[in-house]
Amino acid sequence: MTSPTISPASALMMLALSAIWGGSFFFAEIALTQVPPLTITLYRVALALPLLFLVLRLRGIALPRSARIWGAYLVMGALNNALPFSLIFWGQASIEGGLASILNGTAAVFGAVVAGIFLVDERLTARKFSGAALGLLGVAVVIGPDAARDLDLRSLAQLAIIAAALSYAFAGVWARKHLSAQPAQMNALGMLAGSTILMIPIALMVDGVPRMDLAPGTWAALIALAVLSTSCAYLLYFAILRRAGAANLMLVTLMIPPFAIGLGAAFLDEALAPSAYLGLAIIAAGILVTDGRVLRSLRRA
Repeated sequence: MTSPTISPASALMMLALSAIWGGSFFFAEIALTQVPPLTITLYRVALALPLLFLVLRLRGIALPRSARIWGAYLVMGALNNALPFSLIFWGQASIEGGLASILNGTAAVFGAVVAGIFLVDERLTARKFSGAALGLLGVAVVIGPDAARDLDLRSLAQLAIIAAALSYAFAGVWARKHLSAQPAQMNALGMLAGSTILMIPIALMVDGVPRMDLAPGTWAALIALAVLSTSCAYLLYFAILRRAGAANLMLVTLMIPPFAIGLGAAFLDEALAPSAYLGLAIIAAGILVTDGRVLRSLRRA
């Protein structure tokens, strides 16, 4: 089965989605100067809700009344928002946003393997295993050989980003199993509502009452993280999914790190080691192998 063709409009939308998701790592770096990681997660999910609720109202999409559906949204919110966002923000307190974006790219290859294990209609193939192996090799190159020997805070931060990528992979499986019958925009709102419910007590217990005397730049970063990189990103994501298909959406993963690295270098004076770029190239190769179209093109050639 072939993937839908990427039209010029879809390509621009994919580029825009890559930019605003790449920007999320930049916005988080700014917010971390004044706000602890769990509170940033709370701000991100809670402030993203109003825009998505407005979109649902305008489109006439009713909220589900089933307790089972809302229970599924609570789990989805934990797997796709609360846990990975918190791990990424905690990790970014010790590593560069560009490096975090590279490690986060492994979500695509992990997702294919996890889906192959848990979903009957997703066959676990040698190609998916090969893509995952390349992804893990890329991670090993990024982290470096000293990480296992000297498990410092920087190494733990990188492992936290990888754990976030795995959480995204399991979230994809959960959504396919329990939420595929619900409208896409409702799924976005539901999981954000679920993650907000989870994060309110956790953030208050760990970080305390959020500060209100933040610098204007910090507030701007938090609002951009919530509205632009979450609400708008989900709406754009589902629009691309409808136009170009899931296989083409995987390619967005390849385009996120350049934006995150570029913003970090331009505005935060961040510089990554050469091993990070080599690891990025290997992870990108793993994503392309998992996608399979490049291999099919080479075989035809």
